[in-house]
Amino acid sequence: MAELTLEKEVRLALKAQAHPLHPVVLLGSSGLTEAVFAEVDRALRAHSLIKVRVPLDDRSEREAIFSSLAGRLGAARVQSIGKLIVLYRPPPPDEDDEPPRHKREAKSGRDDAPSARPRKRQR
Repeated sequence: MAELTLEKEVRLALKAQAHPLHPVVLLGSSGLTEAVFAEVDRALRAHSLIKVRVPLDDRSEREAIFSSLAGRLGAARVQSIGKLIVLYRPPPPDEDDEPPRHKREAKSGRDDAPSARPRKRQR
């Protein structure tokens, strides 16, 4: 796969969304292995926008790893700051855009279902 490119406005919006995120993948001493590719791919399928930490001191090695990850997984590099990279890959088109509803809401068919908290008793 080839690395995705994003328009400036999209990239800026994704940077803002990624700001509060924590890294979900951390490269170990073995470096960039098949297990790392599989884990990053799984995280991208689950979240679409992730942070990856690469604890290497050499900037050129980190940049090579970043481009390798993005290129092989068909993701876009949104941002790289130091040892962190933010990757984005849009979800597959066959997934539903609507999030799953709670069982209680789905069963009753009501959107205004009461909360699960018990009410305080009046004395």
